[in-house]
Amino acid sequence: MSISIDLTGKKALITGAGAGIGREIARWLARAGAMVAVNDIREPHATSVVNEIINEGGHAITAIADCRDDRAVDTMISTVADRFGGLDIAVNNIGMIPNNRRLKPYVKYLGEDWRDIIDQNLTLSALCGRAEAEVMINGNGGVILFVTSGETTRPSPFNAAYGAAKAAINHLVTTMAVELGPSGIRVLAIAPGTTMTETVSAAFTDERVQQITASTPLQKMVDHDELGRLSTFLVSDLARCITGQFIIADAGAFLSRTRPENLTGIQSENVDETE
Repeated sequence: MSISIDLTGKKALITGAGAGIGREIARWLARAGAMVAVNDIREPHATSVVNEIINEGGHAITAIADCRDDRAVDTMISTVADRFGGLDIAVNNIGMIPNNRRLKPYVKYLGEDWRDIIDQNLTLSALCGRAEAEVMINGNGGVILFVTSGETTRPSPFNAAYGAAKAAINHLVTTMAVELGPSGIRVLAIAPGTTMTETVSAAFTDERVQQITASTPLQKMVDHDELGRLSTFLVSDLARCITGQFIIADAGAFLSRTRPENLTGIQSENVDETE
């Protein structure tokens, strides 16, 4: 006897799926049989992921949109739902990671820092979730999964705005789960630790990787492939009794890595990749 995850016939949208964590989630959902819409602000990146999925025998389309534009979000999600004939799964992976120039002590954060970081993390995720929920309420329910951050599980020195914005999404998940549960919609979040995406690989020295690895109980960094597998499980019927939760996926870093010297300084100015 064997157990497999079967998403055949499910219609899925993944935002920020042109690289990193979003890309792997899109690929794994497609491997499980879902029809996948790959959203990204960068058309070449989205097209590349779609081609990878198709070459593996899956079904995927691009969904190009700048999610910083409220109207573009609504149009993109409704267009995907129209093309697929509904929406069963939505994964919100958009967000902005402050680069090294914006890592600063709490007392140095200006209003523009707070507004920009919160807007590009909490607000964008909330607006995507609202539009996705509206489609699902008018359909047969579904699952909305947010990608937040391991920074929400511990103090976030010099990165206060980002940690606060991502933590707010975790709380939003609980409220959405209560309000949307009667409509058959489950709402979840995963909180990755430092993940070996293309961005991280380019930014980190071998010494930095070793430092992070040594700081976790499992003595490893998180691989984005692992997050793809976890997400596929959470949106499947195997997890149908789970809602309103955020799942920590950080190799146990939340148990031990709380000191400022273990902060993750990632060079990134994009708004379409988390962690």
